[in-house]
Amino acid sequence: MLGRMMTTPLTVSEIMHFAERHHGNSEVVSITADRPLHRCTYHDVFRRARQLANVLERLGVERGQRVASLAWNDYRHLELYFGVSCAGRVLHTVNPRLFAEQLVYIINHAANRALFFDIAFLPLVESLADKLPTVATYVVLTSADNMPERSSLDLVCYETLLGAESDDYDWPQLDENTANMLCYTSGTTGNPKGVLYSHRSTVLHAYASCLPDALNLCNRDVVLPVVPMFHVNAWGSPFSAAITGAKLVFPGPKMADGESLQSLIEAEGVTLALGVPTVWLALLAYLRDSGKTVPSLDRTVIGGAACPLTIMDEFEQKHGVRTLHAWGMTETSPVGTVNAPKRGMEKLSREDNDSLRVKQGRGVFGIDMKIVGDEGKELPWDGKAFGDLRVRGWWVCDGYFGQDGPSDSHDEDGWFSTGDVATIDANGYMQITDRTKDVIKSGGEWISSIELENHAVAHPGVREAAVIGVRHEKWSERPLLVVVSADNAKPDKDDLLASFKGKVADWWIPDAVEFVDELPHTATGKISKLRLREQFAEYALPSE
Repeated sequence: MLGRMMTTPLTVSEIMHFAERHHGNSEVVSITADRPLHRCTYHDVFRRARQLANVLERLGVERGQRVASLAWNDYRHLELYFGVSCAGRVLHTVNPRLFAEQLVYIINHAANRALFFDIAFLPLVESLADKLPTVATYVVLTSADNMPERSSLDLVCYETLLGAESDDYDWPQLDENTANMLCYTSGTTGNPKGVLYSHRSTVLHAYASCLPDALNLCNRDVVLPVVPMFHVNAWGSPFSAAITGAKLVFPGPKMADGESLQSLIEAEGVTLALGVPTVWLALLAYLRDSGKTVPSLDRTVIGGAACPLTIMDEFEQKHGVRTLHAWGMTETSPVGTVNAPKRGMEKLSREDNDSLRVKQGRGVFGIDMKIVGDEGKELPWDGKAFGDLRVRGWWVCDGYFGQDGPSDSHDEDGWFSTGDVATIDANGYMQITDRTKDVIKSGGEWISSIELENHAVAHPGVREAAVIGVRHEKWSERPLLVVVSADNAKPDKDDLLASFKGKVADWWIPDAVEFVDELPHTATGKISKLRLREQFAEYALPSE
């Protein structure tokens, strides 16, 4: 027997309709290349999204076809989020930090029909265009008076296109499983893989993200997505903000500039900001140097890489800001876990609380997870057993765009192997200890590079740190600590290694320290262990 309840499809269009009716006057504030500070409302965004949908019709982009964006976080990109996907097309958000060869690959693999891009990316687009046979239209996301005077391409102005169209558009009734967004992995091994989100998965992900033990979003919040809109849909925050009617503040190209972020937070009353650890390192450094604060900021969501305890402590102790450690990946839309406390944990000692805060957190309803051993058997949730982290759920991909048949990353029961090595404790808190390809195995035993890195950056002389395995005749591999010194600091190597004593097992302590000017990062801001291993491929550890 079936229930007698309505089955309205779960679509992004419903988010848009609800937000326009109930939150139309909520503000969207943006820094853009052509406007130092632009202000509009959700009403404005959705009105222009209807004009954009008419533009797509005029350009001959058919339903199901892909439209690429190469853009920073601002109101025009938000218009693409809704205008493209609600019109039944697929928005392919392109990461400009990828290598040129990867950009050519993913744009061709997606067979994009049009490319909408910020004017700052014009030289990049011009250098790639002759290798992009499917792209018929190049649209510059700017106004007519800011269009380039000359270009090797036949460019179209975004504002001119919108100005020629009516804001009356009859949105199609879409099946909730219709594809709406496409995002490619960073391709650290092999070609990037496309993750094709659906309206259903996007709505459920946005809905769950609003929960109190997730982002805890409400209408009174002012949200600053510093995580790029070209990377996993800014962690879904634009959709979650629209559901609640939260004010949105976009930093445009100023995403890594501590001064601009502080100014936006203070001027706009930002309460929630989302970004990777390197972003918050830049902001905290500016706050230290300038003496300024972030008075309105209540909480930050930190993901993309393990967040050192030092960042959490500085935010909390100096600025009264709570940090929410989170984990996810492109294949999980991305929110998989959030580190929210459970009842009774307020009684924990400082030491026990700290050991909990560095974990990536508990699963959000809609995501199931487990860890498995080498033979594929599930391991206990005891906080000690290390295993391959696998997930499945309502917003986890079941394969990759353009691939026929099952994915190598999914087992026969549909569980997705994340490539992370993790533990899960008795309270359900998951902690990433390594990537499968980065794990250090010394004498047949695992060493957690992430835990070592977290201890290293707690040293006052360390700004950033990475640990990789290097060859060892006796133990097969041993850990090498690679460090970027804090400003004006010259930490002693022996002092650094001594700081690990009593915090990790003695045999975990790195065998050596190397100082570098900077660490290599991937296109999504994570430390590139692959490039580090290449850099230190011939490294010889000191004799025992």
